[in-house]
Amino acid sequence: MDIGIIGIGLMGKAFVERYLSQGYTVRVFNRTQENIKDLPDRVMVCSSVDELISASNTIILMVSDADAISKILQLEEKHDLHGKTILQMATISPTQTKAIGEAIASRGGSYLEAPVLGSIPEAITGTLIIMVAGLNVVFENMLPTLQVLGTTPRYIGEIGSAAALKLAMNQLIASLTAGFSLSLAYAIKNGVDTDLFMETVRESALYAKTYDKKLQKYLDRDFGAANFSTQHLLKDIRLFVDDAKDGGLNTDALEGIERITNKAVEDGMDLMDYSSIFQVIYPGK
Repeated sequence: MDIGIIGIGLMGKAFVERYLSQGYTVRVFNRTQENIKDLPDRVMVCSSVDELISASNTIILMVSDADAISKILQLEEKHDLHGKTILQMATISPTQTKAIGEAIASRGGSYLEAPVLGSIPEAITGTLIIMVAGLNVVFENMLPTLQVLGTTPRYIGEIGSAAALKLAMNQLIASLTAGFSLSLAYAIKNGVDTDLFMETVRESALYAKTYDKKLQKYLDRDFGAANFSTQHLLKDIRLFVDDAKDGGLNTDALEGIERITNKAVEDGMDLMDYSSIFQVIYPGK
C-alpha cells in the first residue's frame, strides 16, 4: 500500500489525491518545487529520484515526454532497479516506450506502459480508462495498484501496443475537435441557429459526446482551466504523425490539424484547453 509518483503536474496531483484517499503511503518527486508546495502534509516529498526509488517498490511516471523520463531516471547510468516496478502512464510513442522498457529491464526492473484516457475528475474518482502493455505476469501483479485509478485496466499486449492505442485515441481527439469546430463555425457564419445545429448533430450517427462537452467553450471563446492543454495535444499529434509516417500511412489530414494546433500554441494558447484550436479555425471574435 505504498506508491512513488514522479511528475506532479495536474494529473500527478490527481493521482496523489486518489492514492491518499485509498489509504496508500505516497512519496513524490518533482523537478520544480512549485508544484509540490501545496500537497497534503501526509505526502512524503523526496529530494531526489534516487531517494524515491530506494523507498518505493512501485513507481508511477507522469512526466511530459520520453526525454524527461530518460533524464529523470538517468537511464544512461547503471542504477539497480531489482525489485522495482515502473508504471509509465504518460503519452509517448511506441518506439520511445520500448527503449525505456529495455533500459529498465537491463537494470533488473519491471516495466509496464499504462497510458490513460480521461482527465482529472476521472483520476480523482478512480474511473480512468487504463491501457496496459508489458509482461502479463507484471500486469497481474500490478492490477490492485492500477485499479485504484481505473476499475477495469485493459491488457493490450506487448510493450508499444498500449502507447499506440493511446496515440490513436489522441489522434481522434484532434480530428474530432477540428472537424466539429469547422462545422460549427461554418453553420454560425451562415446564420444556422446553434441549438438547431446541435439537435441535428445529436440525432445523427455523427455525434460524439465531446461535442457537447466542449460546446460552451467554443461559444464563449473561453479556453482556460485546461485539463489537457493545447501544447500537449500538439506534442501527441507530432508523435502520431512521425510514427504513422514510418508505418507508411498518409497523414496529410492530420498534418493540417497540426498546423492549426501549432498556430494556437504560437498565439499564446499553449496552456489553455485544446479546444482553443477553435479560435484559429474561426477567428471571428
